[in-house]
Amino acid sequence: MKPLRLGAVSYLNTKPLVHGLDAHPDQFDVRFDVPSKCAELLHAGRVDLGLIPAIEYLRGSYAIVPDISIASDGEVATVAVFTRKPIGEVRTLALDLSSRTSVALTRVLCAKQWHIEPKFTPAEPDLEAMLRRADAALVIGDPAFAIDPQKRNVTKIDLGAEWKTLTGLPFVYAMYVGRPDAATPPQCRALQAARARGPPNPPAIARQESGGDRAYEQKVLAYLRDNLKYGLGESEQAGLWRFYELAAEIGVVPGLEPLRFYEQ
Repeated sequence: MKPLRLGAVSYLNTKPLVHGLDAHPDQFDVRFDVPSKCAELLHAGRVDLGLIPAIEYLRGSYAIVPDISIASDGEVATVAVFTRKPIGEVRTLALDLSSRTSVALTRVLCAKQWHIEPKFTPAEPDLEAMLRRADAALVIGDPAFAIDPQKRNVTKIDLGAEWKTLTGLPFVYAMYVGRPDAATPPQCRALQAARARGPPNPPAIARQESGGDRAYEQKVLAYLRDNLKYGLGESEQAGLWRFYELAAEIGVVPGLEPLRFYEQ
């Protein structure tokens, strides 16, 4: 049997899901990209299974690997809008397009939480450049995590926390998705086992990522330990479905698809 072509994400938040998979080349052929690229590869049939932005599930007839996601139940730390104006006064918003889920979540929160209708403009994730052309900026992933709001004189609005305030539910940013026949039960179980193991030494990962900056090391450790959730239980599924409903309500997606899962 050929190894499963697996598209994963090259961010810090995916380490607990992909750790050790490269040690099984007979089962998985893993490549790393930004989330939007993972989705493009899946839609094009160039990977069998992708750790893709949650909103991309609605762009095809796909199935989801059970019990695995990248989620938060409140503050997430790496998906945020940065602004030097009160959010209610924002009229233009620059978008980091690395994850279409974060873009869709921003649009939902603008409509349902902040009650604003800004003009959206795509941009590279360079905060100062973004704020020169817009009132506020969506930045995600490692670039967002590295921004110190005090040093940059900005207010950081955490989208995971805003979603929790709006709905009372967790938010699912990404999950493993593929064609309905792409993944076998043993392959799903292997991915679930990787999630269950996680990195063997989160403090060591934090030290490696920090480059000797002790404060940043503690920030990374807290992020991996406290902000991120990796399951896809009933509450996460409820949050995912509510996101789809609101995204469809404001016209971000054309319609809804039922949540379909691979057999375990």
